[in-house]
Formats: sequence, C-alpha cells, structure tokens
Amino acid sequence: MAETRLQGEGFVLRPWRESDLDSLVLHADDAQVSRGVSDRFPSPYTRQDGEAFLSGRVIDLSDPVFAIEIDGQACGGIGAHPGKGERAHSAEFGYWLGRAHWGKGTMTRAVGVFAPWAMRELRLFRLYATVLGFNIGSAQVLRNNGFLEEGVQRAAVFKRGVLHDLRVFAKMRRTLDDDH
Repeated sequence: MAETRLQGEGFVLRPWRESDLDSLVLHADDAQVSRGVSDRFPSPYTRQDGEAFLSGRVIDLSDPVFAIEIDGQACGGIGAHPGKGERAHSAEFGYWLGRAHWGKGTMTRAVGVFAPWAMRELRLFRLYATVLGFNIGSAQVLRNNGFLEEGVQRAAVFKRGVLHDLRVFAKMRRTLDDDH
C-alpha cells in the first residue's frame, strides 16, 4: 500500500506521511467533523492526536488507510479494515473530510474511486460502512456510489451525551470478477 496513489477529479488518495501532521490537525480539529465519526477521532484534535494517528497507534496503517489530498494538502481520510477468519471476504470502511471541502462532491468522488479499488485489491465480496442516523450527507455519499442501506442498529452509539441510531450500508458482489 505504501506506493498506492489513486487519482480522482480534484483529489489524490495516497498513504499518510509524517509531513501531513500540520494539515491533518488543521482539518481534523473541528467539532463538526468529529461529530460524525468514531470517538477514535477526538475533539479537540491536537498535534499529539495527529502524531499518534500518523505513527499507527490509533488504527492499523498497514490496512489501506489513505489521506485525501487536495491541492497538495491532506484534507481528509478514507480507509478500510478487512475482516478476519470467516469474515475475511468483507471489510468495513470509513471516511472524513475537512469542512472547507464539504458540499463540493469530493467525498462522493473519493468513495467512487476508493470502493471499487478496495474491493479488487482486497478481494472483497462485501464492503460496508456505518453512518450515524443524523449524518444525511454521508448516507447520500454511499447511496450515490451504489451502496444499499441494509438496516438500522437502534440506539447503537452513545456520543456526546446522546444515543444515536447507526445506519448500515453495503456494496456486494457475488464473484470476484463482478464489478458491481
């Protein structure tokens, strides 16, 4: 994964680098960004948080975990975590983007590049993501890329003092040659 570089319209997906620390903190230190993602993504987001992430102490960076680079700056992230054992044919993925780039279709295009690549590269039959109930934008990104909503896990997440439903979206294929 170290040499992977996926080009999209207006962005590049590529591995994170130590030199991304300043731009990571700039875009990640935003309560509006962190409210829709896992609590592994703290708020406020400090330099120490960024250093921990870039060193692989937060998530496994040997999985396909990429920076979303826009105009030479890491402005967000996207990555997949493959299952193990009997679930190795499946992976969960997630993404985030700095608020300065919201509403421009960037994340829809990034998922459109990343999802098929991840399914081919990891030899997946299933790629799925979970979305907090209030995150309408993220649900739309997934729908726009052919993910189907499978259901809702009621009251599944307790975040910032509030219980939230968790919506599950997935994209599947029946054979490894199927691009759908």
